Amino acid sequence: MSNSKVLFSHSYFYRLDAKQWKIAEPFPPLMTITAASYLRENGYEVDLFDVGLKKSEEGLEKVLDRFQPNYFVIFDDGFNWLTKMCLTTMRQAAFRMQKIAKARGIKVITCSSDSTDHEEKYLKNGADFVIKGEGEETLLELINSLEQKSDTSEVHGLSFEENGQVSLTTKRPPMRELDKLPLPAWDLVDIDQYTSIWQSKNKVPYLNVATTRGCPYKCNWCAKPIYGNRYNARSPQHVVDEIAIHVHKHGIDHFWMCDDIFGLKPGWVQEFRDELQKRNLNINYKIQSRADLLLKEDTIDALVDSGLAEVWIGAESGSQEILDAMDKGTTIEQIEESSKILKSFGVRVAFFIQFGYLNETMSDIKKTVRMVLDLMPDKLGISVSYPLPGTKFYDRVKSDLKMKSNWVDSDDLDMMFENTYPKRFYKVLHRYLHNRFKIKRGLLTAKDILANPLSTTSSKVKNLLSGIFNVPKLFVNNALLIRARINK
Repeated sequence: MSNSKVLFSHSYFYRLDAKQWKIAEPFPPLMTITAASYLRENGYEVDLFDVGLKKSEEGLEKVLDRFQPNYFVIFDDGFNWLTKMCLTTMRQAAFRMQKIAKARGIKVITCSSDSTDHEEKYLKNGADFVIKGEGEETLLELINSLEQKSDTSEVHGLSFEENGQVSLTTKRPPMRELDKLPLPAWDLVDIDQYTSIWQSKNKVPYLNVATTRGCPYKCNWCAKPIYGNRYNARSPQHVVDEIAIHVHKHGIDHFWMCDDIFGLKPGWVQEFRDELQKRNLNINYKIQSRADLLLKEDTIDALVDSGLAEVWIGAESGSQEILDAMDKGTTIEQIEESSKILKSFGVRVAFFIQFGYLNETMSDIKKTVRMVLDLMPDKLGISVSYPLPGTKFYDRVKSDLKMKSNWVDSDDLDMMFENTYPKRFYKVLHRYLHNRFKIKRGLLTAKDILANPLSTTSSKVKNLLSGIFNVPKLFVNNALLIRARINK
């Protein structure tokens, strides 16, 4: 047992992202507490300075002085899609925390998507080491090496400064046997603080669970700085062990399965269903998936039987030409078929939509709008194409990224490269589609209420009013779109 202490933190502050804070659906830093659990299992004393619900890094000094760690580790939650976007507000917060720890003579180690892409920035702002890629094994080997005063250049998956230059060690391959990792150190998190935020908005609280790491698909705009194209899965039994703890100890039975792709491994979903039923665990969960994957064999049946309530589909575009340009590997027909089947089972369907991919035309945009209004998903997440380092898409547009290469926060939605239409056009486009979507939803709700007045609920009234309120907004945003196109 080592006498050395490791203080973990991360750099995603929900309060610094006004859009996400307003949504009020925060999740604990899952990957951070997994790394902490791994270090603790290997003999180190660990603690967590959780910034998820904090207004700033204020208070870090007191924790450092109280706990007196030998190492301060910023280990960002790679299961949180917001950290993959490398928001500048969070990067600056990480720099501030690094410098606070560094000033106390503590070794500073950082592991995140952003630091993997921009290690030189982190090393210049207080980090002694940056872990590139998947972090648990590298972190343990690095700290063991520092404890033994051996050569850290022998540790795979590191970058550090040496003689004024950034040195990189050999790349570390992703872990294959994920069951070797201990369950996350949920005892380090104040779960009640997180769930109370959900409850303050009358929402059922969810906790996040990861069943896999990586994605084998080749979408050319999607960043994979941590796991690459490998796809590795925990066993259904290992996952259900974690779920059982949440159900029995924390009283939570709603989960966000935060995998990039859930249930890709053949037979996994069926085993997962059987394991839940064997333990008499009745849960409700939501996932991210692909339209083509959902249509395989009895996948949807098994998902529904195991508690699936909501699926976020990466629809992206209603134009097959754009999907093909993205190397998406799905078809409009698959999006339509999977959406209709899921709805027939009572599963909520949500779409990720992406505007502004290279060479997207007005015809492509209209096809996307039409697809959304025809299929009417239950939820809609709209963004514009975002260049992430390490992707083919980034390489195509990086010459345009002179003034800005990162969003400030998740509501930035700035088109950072030259495209078919000016930036102000795309700023309005997502609002325009939301307007049309909410108006259509309001009309459908009105018809439903007229047909069956006794079925009226507060949710239906809210949808109806939202549709009405969006009518004048639609006229304004439509005019702004026309003006932006004319004055491009």
